[in-house]
Amino acid sequence: MGDQELLYDVSEGVATLTLNRPDQRNALNGPLLQQLLDALRSARDDDGVKAIVLTGAGDKVFCAGADLGGFAADAALVQKHFASDLFLEFFRLMPRLGKPSLCAANGHVLAGGMGLALSCDLLIAKEEASFGTPEINVGAFPYMIMSIIYRNVPRKKVNEMMLLGERISAEEAVGYGLANKVVPAGEFDAAVADWAGKLASKSPVLMRLGHDAMHRQQDMAFDDALEFLRSQLSLTFSTEDIKEGVEAFFEKREPNWKGR
Repeated sequence: MGDQELLYDVSEGVATLTLNRPDQRNALNGPLLQQLLDALRSARDDDGVKAIVLTGAGDKVFCAGADLGGFAADAALVQKHFASDLFLEFFRLMPRLGKPSLCAANGHVLAGGMGLALSCDLLIAKEEASFGTPEINVGAFPYMIMSIIYRNVPRKKVNEMMLLGERISAEEAVGYGLANKVVPAGEFDAAVADWAGKLASKSPVLMRLGHDAMHRQQDMAFDDALEFLRSQLSLTFSTEDIKEGVEAFFEKREPNWKGR
């Protein structure tokens, strides 16, 4: 897939998906979004993939959001409406991968690119990166990513970002819950590889159960969430990997996961 708009590589249990439109600031168009969805489904269905990393080509911009050319395109309104289906598919797919995802924000994270980044379970940002929702500045609004931003960042800060259209630094992004940590450019690749390797080293069956539970319980009523999570704990007790993990802990050795 090296000559396409998305690069896909699997190494040591980690699938790396790279947005590959650096000359267009990795802006999202239909072909790129479709290739991204296809790659995510491939990673989901590949037992050899234990973790997923999403990043951008180049060293300046992770993703600048939707390709603005599509907004001004001479197409029927209903066609533009249906074109946004790919965004909806992406946001619905990410919490259902059953595998952990890490955004390696190698540059600026803007507009729809923030939606992609925040859909990942973890986010490491390069020190020079900035975050923002500048849609209001071009006569638009971040409708497609609004719900996911509000699920990650305090409401007043989201209001500020969307209504003013100004950027914040990577350090500020950590403070407001947009990112997990910031690292200098020279340490970025190593930091991403370290976390990706750790994610890929966990029990795949327990990671799937836990990952699913993380996302399913968040919008449940409190009592419903408690009952659901208890059922998942009971299901966990039935796995071979929890037994192996406990035995490895007491025997002071690395666990040998069976994935069942």
